[in-house]
Amino acid sequence: MTVASATDGGSTSQPLLDLTAGQVRRAVDGWHAVLRIGAIDHRVWSKEPPVLGASYTAELPFDGDFGARAYAARRLWRAMNGRAPGPAFHQLSRQRRERLSTAIRALDARGAGGSYRVIAEALFGKKRIPDRAWKTHDLRNRTIRLVQGGLALMRGGYRKLLRPVRKDE
Repeated sequence: MTVASATDGGSTSQPLLDLTAGQVRRAVDGWHAVLRIGAIDHRVWSKEPPVLGASYTAELPFDGDFGARAYAARRLWRAMNGRAPGPAFHQLSRQRRERLSTAIRALDARGAGGSYRVIAEALFGKKRIPDRAWKTHDLRNRTIRLVQGGLALMRGGYRKLLRPVRKDE
């Protein structure tokens, strides 16, 4: 979410909460801050360094991520006003989380020099891996797909996890 300093005196924007040095960092694209309100972390971005006590407004571009940004802005507003922020924009299913976890484990094992067979034995158990016919076994193909999925995540595909699947794609 982008925040901008409120310049008009009649604005009803909320003050940015007190930030400690550990919650704010400078990056090449601006300033990133984590606001912890209750048990939830809210991440905001600003072009300028945050000023304690200043009032801020949210700028939301009308792009493909507008819905997610508007939802996040509303959650932040609700939390800052003492209301329950509500559910996250979207949740990954348990099956999806497990597959992502397995893909990352497979990628780590491959990066450490493990063969697909060794990785499959670690992920699925040695008893499920045949002594013969390994080259055509389903678990070999599944292991290869998991490593490829981990590579795709490593190369930037993890950003897709932040957005729900769109029906028009």
